[in-house]
Amino acid sequence: MKSKITGGDTTLLFTTKVLSKYDVKYYRCNDTGFIQTEEPYWLNEAYSSAITKLDIGLPYRNIHQSESVGKVLLTSFNKHAKFLDYAGGYGLFTRLMRDKGFDFYNTDKYCQNLFADYFDLKDLPSTTRFELTTAFEVFEHLSQPATEMKEMLNYADNLLFSTELQPTHVVSVDDWWYFAPETGQHISFYTEAALAHLAKQAGYNFYTDRHSLHLYTKQEFKSNPLIQPKDSFLLRKAKKFVRKTEQKKYTYPESRLMKDYEFIKSKLI
Repeated sequence: MKSKITGGDTTLLFTTKVLSKYDVKYYRCNDTGFIQTEEPYWLNEAYSSAITKLDIGLPYRNIHQSESVGKVLLTSFNKHAKFLDYAGGYGLFTRLMRDKGFDFYNTDKYCQNLFADYFDLKDLPSTTRFELTTAFEVFEHLSQPATEMKEMLNYADNLLFSTELQPTHVVSVDDWWYFAPETGQHISFYTEAALAHLAKQAGYNFYTDRHSLHLYTKQEFKSNPLIQPKDSFLLRKAKKFVRKTEQKKYTYPESRLMKDYEFIKSKLI
């Protein structure tokens, strides 16, 4: 296969079962390390439900992202402008951001907008431009990343998105939970070099927190807007003291999120 990032050569990385029945080949781009599946003929079946049974982290992820994205918007963009959450699923993130005061709208071709009804892209004039588009946990679903990325950038000159960057030394499906072959929806897996190549190709600047949050933008920032400056020493000490005090008073049991994930995964297999 040719790389969907560079058009160059790839190397077969491994073969694994997708949806517990299809033997699917995964290839690595020789230039950027980007990993892609063979042409994903199983997607209609994989998307029989837009939100998979394994995506139990959706509420936690949206709450966490609403906090981190809010800080980025307040410090680096026009907080009074309109924003669009692309492929926003049930509209939970849009609802959370509107609750914080940001004029967010939702759009998703495949999923019903439950939490942000009446605040959907279709409720706005077709000529509406946005300050920034967000796209969380979308890039790993793209079968043609360069083309579909440009579609997102049609709405705004700034695209803030999340996708997990590959860990080092990935040689098998067991080396990274993010492959999620049980659901069949994750088909594209990025390195920092792959995301940087896409940005350069499209003529955008690229910023990343080097983990999961990334920004394509026409703007040039003096410092990385995705890495917030540290609090002062005294403020860090005060926050640490408050956390410790609260932990002594309110000790929750260990989160069941990952245990539930593994349990549901075993059921799907």
